[in-house]
Amino acid sequence: MSVQKTKIVVLTGAGMSAESGISTFRDHDGLWENHRVEDVASIEGWYKNPQLILDFYNQRRKQLFEVSPNKGHLLLASLEQDYDVTIITQNVDDLHERAGSRNIIHLHGELLKVRSEKFENIIYKLDKDRPEIQLGDLCEKGSQLRPYIVWFGEAVPKIEDAIQIVQQADILLIIGTSLQVYPAASLLNYAQKKCPIYFIDPVIPSSVKNTSVYCIEKGASEGMADFLKLLKNK
Repeated sequence: MSVQKTKIVVLTGAGMSAESGISTFRDHDGLWENHRVEDVASIEGWYKNPQLILDFYNQRRKQLFEVSPNKGHLLLASLEQDYDVTIITQNVDDLHERAGSRNIIHLHGELLKVRSEKFENIIYKLDKDRPEIQLGDLCEKGSQLRPYIVWFGEAVPKIEDAIQIVQQADILLIIGTSLQVYPAASLLNYAQKKCPIYFIDPVIPSSVKNTSVYCIEKGASEGMADFLKLLKNK
């Protein structure tokens, strides 16, 4: 008879991929790659200037092909050898997949996919041979293609799935997020009372400090190494 594995649910944010060379979503100056976040990450920005947004995500896609998973991604993937792991990520990159993680929920979309503007279930995948979309690139039903990204002002379709997963967690691990973007930031509130919560980030949000959350104030790679040691000693 097989023994049921401990279920670890992981919530990752921009800090998870920062060591790979991917810019964090919102820098200290409120900009993302020298753009106002509202201009490149909101549905209003798309209606106002779709060309700017297409150019922006075309560049982000090219950048993604130039980076690799960091040690934090790899250590996280290694957890699957002994645990039942599901990753809920706010990141739109594919570094978790490339590191070997298998169960991933992308809350905010995926950079390597595009979708129809009007028919959200018509989705295509891009790759190195076709990393860009332009104005005039249409889906099979004649609608403009846009990034498969959940922008500010849009609903988060997979949030209910994420809530259910967090409710099943035996251990909740949070890595590299400032917990400022909702509804993702509310996910830790759905963990069972008996579920231990670990938080890895160089700057732990003040809302988390002085709670029962175990804080590891380090980057993703160093923090994951510490977390693995804690698991072994449990």
